[in-house]
Amino acid sequence: MVFVLCIYTTLVVSINIVADVNTNLLPPGFDVSELTEQDMKQREYGSKMVLVVEQCQCISVWTVKLTLVIMYYRLTIARKENIAVKLLAGYIAFGFIFMEIFYLGVWCRPFRYYWAVPTPIQCSAAINHLITNAVFNLSSDLIMLGIALPMFIRSELPLKKKMILCCIFGLGIFVILSALLNKYYSFTEPFGSMWTF
Repeated sequence: MVFVLCIYTTLVVSINIVADVNTNLLPPGFDVSELTEQDMKQREYGSKMVLVVEQCQCISVWTVKLTLVIMYYRLTIARKENIAVKLLAGYIAFGFIFMEIFYLGVWCRPFRYYWAVPTPIQCSAAINHLITNAVFNLSSDLIMLGIALPMFIRSELPLKKKMILCCIFGLGIFVILSALLNKYYSFTEPFGSMWTF
């Protein structure tokens, strides 16, 4: 979690920079010939910062998932849910590796197109990456909730403790809602900055 804190701090700093700079995400019909050399450099810098933001976001989210899976593993060591936790760990690892390989090596070639001005929409909006990220992120969160909540509901703890644990682990619903809103704004307002919030 100390590692996550460092990556998350970098994410927060980077996303605040991205909110104030232009990038290579240009609206349809934008006349690139009107950009000065300084504008191009600023947009390249902003696009590189978007790359940093995306990687920090992915690493933060998936590292937190890893820590939760480790905790779930320890909680289920002698329970039947332990098999599901191991399968979930494999799914999370596969999702992260798949997403990173495709983001860094497949979706946008050559790699420098991520910050080139102008660039294909796939490289500036990262549509395929956003879809892949949403699928693996949301599905793994739902699986986590599907393992934890029924386990706590079936436990022999007093009702008050069950409710407290279910509320704490139910915060995953807020995480899912935040991820949904992030992707909603990424797709509906691709040229805006609302996704950063």
